[in-house]
Amino acid sequence: MMRPVWVIDDDRSIRWVFEKALAREGIPFKTFAQATEAMEALDAAGAPQVLVSDIRMPGTSGLELLQTLKQRFPNLPVIVMSAQNTFMTAIRASERGAYEYLPKPFDLKELIAIVGRALAEPKERVANHVDDSEFESIPLVGRSPAMQEIYRVLARLMQTDLTVMISGES
Repeated sequence: MMRPVWVIDDDRSIRWVFEKALAREGIPFKTFAQATEAMEALDAAGAPQVLVSDIRMPGTSGLELLQTLKQRFPNLPVIVMSAQNTFMTAIRASERGAYEYLPKPFDLKELIAIVGRALAEPKERVANHVDDSEFESIPLVGRSPAMQEIYRVLARLMQTDLTVMISGES
């Protein structure tokens, strides 16, 4: 039997949406309201197949959780999501080894596609960590759907040594 997908978010309605979407796809899941609850379950039950976590939560943040998880389970795909959609949020998640960055609000089809991709990929991935100090002054701002997609693409590309140029209207 496949290990479940874990979802950690302090917002009950987000957890409910995940539960319904994952159940509809036949993907086993377990939800948690706090990172500390998930860490306790991790000690008792072992690692999930994929973990999805909000970044901003009371107590332990999703970024702190991500860092701890990557030390203990470096090949665990961790999808982070946040309503604080900034370039630096995406970069910090990527540098800590996030599999994917998902800005809120998210599209359910996209969410299921990302989880499906994480479930299907081999688990031998090794995250590249990047020093984000060189990006502190990059003036990328915006909350439009187009900018959210740029943040996600940039977060994925941070794990490569590709040169990226972004152009478009100011």
